[in-house]
Amino acid sequence: QVQVVESGGGLVQAGGSLRLSCAASGNIFSPNVMGWYRQAPGKQRELVAAIVSLGTSNYADAVKGRFTISRDNAKNTVYLQMNSLKPEDTAVYYCKLLQLGRNYWGQGTQVTVSS
Repeated sequence: QVQVVESGGGLVQAGGSLRLSCAASGNIFSPNVMGWYRQAPGKQRELVAAIVSLGTSNYADAVKGRFTISRDNAKNTVYLQMNSLKPEDTAVYYCKLLQLGRNYWGQGTQVTVSS
């Protein structure tokens, strides 16, 4: 059984920073992909950033240069460092693990950026 648990959300002023963490536990296999998605009210869930277990990463255009994704394979944990936050970054942020063709989602963590 695989579990994915996010932490680190909260309320921050525009221009501030937050760091999200996501830990996967259970039967974890490599290679895999861990990623962050977000869903704002009334909008579809969208990819924010993803990173392969070998280290290759990609970002949504809206966050390039502001967000950094990283991972610790020994801990099966992925991080999202979010800098220069904007009100439009407000959303529920979800972590996803993709391995062996299956997706495992976390429960989500709220990020609210005030103007």
